[in-house]
Amino acid sequence: MNRLGRKDNETLIEMSLATDDNIAVLTKFKPSRSAGEDSNGPLCETISNTESELPSNSEGLSSTETSLLIPDHQVTGRRYNLFLKRRLRINKRHQSKDSVFFRDGVRRIDFVLSYLDDPNKEEEKKAERRREFEKNLQKAGLELETEDKKESEDGKTYFVKIHAPWEVLITYAEVLNIKAPIKENDIPPTVENPLDCMLGPFRLPEKVMHPEPDYFTAPFSKSRQELYLIDNENTFFSPSRRNRIVYYILTRCPYGTEEGKKKFGIKRLLSNGTYTAAYPLHDCQYWKKANDPNCDNERYTLYMEWARFLRFYKEQPLDLIRKYYGEKIGIYFAWLGFYTEMLFFAAVVGLICFLYGLFTMDENMSSTEICAPAIGGEIIMCPLCDEKCEYWKLNTTCESSKYSHLFDNVATLFFAIFMGIWVTLFLEFWKRRQARLKYEWDLVDFEEEQQQLQLRPEYEAKCTRKKKNPVTQEMEPYLPLTSQAVRFCISGTTVLFWISLIIASMIAVIVYRLAVYAAFASIMENTQTLQPISGLLTPQLATSVTASCLNFVIIMILNFLYEKIAVWITDMEIPRTHLEYENRLTMKMFLFQFVNYYSSCFYVAFFKGKFVGYPGTYTYMFSRWRNEECDPAGCLIELTTQLTIVMAGKQIWGNIQEAIVPWIWNWWGRRKARCNPENLYSRWEQDHDLQSFGALGLFYEYLEMVIQFGFITLFVASFPLAPLLALMNNILEIRVDSWKLTTQFRRPVAAKAHSIGVWQEILNGMAILSVVTNAFIVAFTSDMIPRLVYYYAYFTNEDSPMSGYINNSLSVFQVSDFLEGKRPENNPENFLTCRYRDYRYPPGHEKKYLHTMQFWHILAAKMAFIIIMEHIVFIVKFFVAWMIPDVPAEVKARIKREKFLTQKILHEYELNKLKQKLCECKTSENMEKEVIATEGKVELSQAM
Repeated sequence: MNRLGRKDNETLIEMSLATDDNIAVLTKFKPSRSAGEDSNGPLCETISNTESELPSNSEGLSSTETSLLIPDHQVTGRRYNLFLKRRLRINKRHQSKDSVFFRDGVRRIDFVLSYLDDPNKEEEKKAERRREFEKNLQKAGLELETEDKKESEDGKTYFVKIHAPWEVLITYAEVLNIKAPIKENDIPPTVENPLDCMLGPFRLPEKVMHPEPDYFTAPFSKSRQELYLIDNENTFFSPSRRNRIVYYILTRCPYGTEEGKKKFGIKRLLSNGTYTAAYPLHDCQYWKKANDPNCDNERYTLYMEWARFLRFYKEQPLDLIRKYYGEKIGIYFAWLGFYTEMLFFAAVVGLICFLYGLFTMDENMSSTEICAPAIGGEIIMCPLCDEKCEYWKLNTTCESSKYSHLFDNVATLFFAIFMGIWVTLFLEFWKRRQARLKYEWDLVDFEEEQQQLQLRPEYEAKCTRKKKNPVTQEMEPYLPLTSQAVRFCISGTTVLFWISLIIASMIAVIVYRLAVYAAFASIMENTQTLQPISGLLTPQLATSVTASCLNFVIIMILNFLYEKIAVWITDMEIPRTHLEYENRLTMKMFLFQFVNYYSSCFYVAFFKGKFVGYPGTYTYMFSRWRNEECDPAGCLIELTTQLTIVMAGKQIWGNIQEAIVPWIWNWWGRRKARCNPENLYSRWEQDHDLQSFGALGLFYEYLEMVIQFGFITLFVASFPLAPLLALMNNILEIRVDSWKLTTQFRRPVAAKAHSIGVWQEILNGMAILSVVTNAFIVAFTSDMIPRLVYYYAYFTNEDSPMSGYINNSLSVFQVSDFLEGKRPENNPENFLTCRYRDYRYPPGHEKKYLHTMQFWHILAAKMAFIIIMEHIVFIVKFFVAWMIPDVPAEVKARIKREKFLTQKILHEYELNKLKQKLCECKTSENMEKEVIATEGKVELSQAM
């Protein structure tokens, strides 16, 4: 921008300055066209950067107007006159306002700014900002065309259309290091997979999958334009690249000095209300093609082939997504699609493990003994709460013990190990897929591109001090170390406060569980009216379900509040680059949501039922509420319940928030367009009424999927069906995201990205943590290890080794040992002893109520299992990661081949230019030496 902005006379627009109102107007006359000709341009064009209402040559009423475009009865009330004037003006212009071009029908609209005519005490200040900003945009070479407020549907909104001419595009293409085609790729394609013919029903047409030919590319150079394959200057840069260039200029264009500080950037103008919106245009309506043959209709193609749910079984047109929305959005959908494909294998194995538990449910000896009247019906359990609760029979938990076997069986161990290996394969194969995309999308050298490391405009505006960059040796703004320290302290304190708030809310939910658990236990165990459901709904399960629902509501509320806090404290830190900003915000949001979503699951998995004590000496929270006990069949079923409610609730709420809410807002905003045909309701107005995707739109999509990834990896040992739920959600998620992006949101500004960024490191960290959590779940939450220890060391019946396990796992307590105030108020049958879940010596033993040797054997087995499982899975993980290279050998070879050919083409180009100069200047000795040196470069590149 500096190169074009140094001289006023470098502007690409002819301006005639009116000294009275400082308005620049450009008028070009064109010959009129016949009435039958499809024209996108009027007889005259007015370009203005003023905020006041300007007269237009097309506002006069014609005496030869045609008939009404729509029936009069559809436009009633006070808006009739406005509608009539607009109809007459449009008829005179013979222009379809659904066009994406200026009024001349030639220059493409690359960006649109909108602002309201809303007089107030600050309007004059805003108008001055707009005048200065648009003046500087014109100095930067951009061309502007303003749609008067009379042309808008509400009669209040101005639209400033922006076009980037060729000179601006090639200048900033070089600044942004954009790669351009220099030669069609002649490397033979890879050998097709023989199974591809079986995948025919899942394929999309070739023109949809690969909308552009494959080229060798090189960073664009303004001085070597003839090197590139430029057939048409209007189409050489795709619309997504054009809007990316214009947005780059908009974010750095100054608009004045306020309070002694230089102000610049469209973001500030949007935040202070100077402009109401800034967005690139969609190329057509999504449900039909544009009438203009110059429109690509890519939005329509994306909707028909990608965004409709009935296409859920089809592959995604990633190249078209990348071309239309940019690489950053393209890489997200590539990752989401690959993640969904890999979930299919995890879902199949998880379903098999679940079916194994279902088919072996009747063979489970533990539930059989619990349900047997002669065993479970004769075992009297100790009360579940103090005083109010009564003694109860073990067989009342018959149904819950059966369902617990669905998730707590031998297959659980296998599935936990399988998921540890699956997550490694997923991450490693994604690296290979990502490397292939980097090559195909010309992102191989993206790490070296400077735009990723360029300073944020906000950083430049807020940091007034400057120091020399040791690399570039240029003066750059910087934030003093003391200021950084203060800001980080405030940021860290805020994050810790909110995490403490989550922990406090979790403790509140635990207190709720303890209080409600006692109430449910006193009501449900001996109430005849609840007998029909008491077999299914135990006090433990009833408490878990209600607490999980309450916890989910708290999670959603805290998420809503913290999202705004996280953005505020990240802005306060003033990150230096866009990459740094995204990474800091990502870590804050992920850390918060990790604690928010997973804390309740960690409590149920690793704390509930572990610090209960035993009758007579129970452990109490705050010396008041007795800690919860697990079901006699184990705590795993409760962890499954917690996980299912939170995971399913989050996915349902997420889809409602992502799809239904934007649809409702857009439906409400589109009501005014129902009576407006496309030649009255312009393309920029249609897009203006859509929702804004926002700079953090993609961030929230990643965050949602990464939290889901945590559910299916960290706690998958408790719920083998979690991958299946995630698979079904993601199949819907892909189509919901594509639908809302294509139909409900304005077109996002294109951005480049060579990977999923910091999310890759987060996924790697969660993959390692998942091995530990699943090992602990199998060891301490599941009843697997105690059963195995009994099976191999403490069985009493060789014909049926697991018989007697339930009786063995329950200790005996003498009722008379209850402390005063803890003993049940009622004991109508005068029970002398009761049973509880633990391994302790019985009354009368010299080590009364101390842990038995079996308890220590089980604990040792649990610790040994954790160590063995972790080592096995980690060894397999690292071996798999070592065996699978991050970049496929074929891609490496293609990258080297393309670099070689590109260098050869560039060197030959330079050589030909030097030879041409030599012919023009034969007496130059230095030129001959330069030609020899260039020939040497060509020979060297061939040798390499």
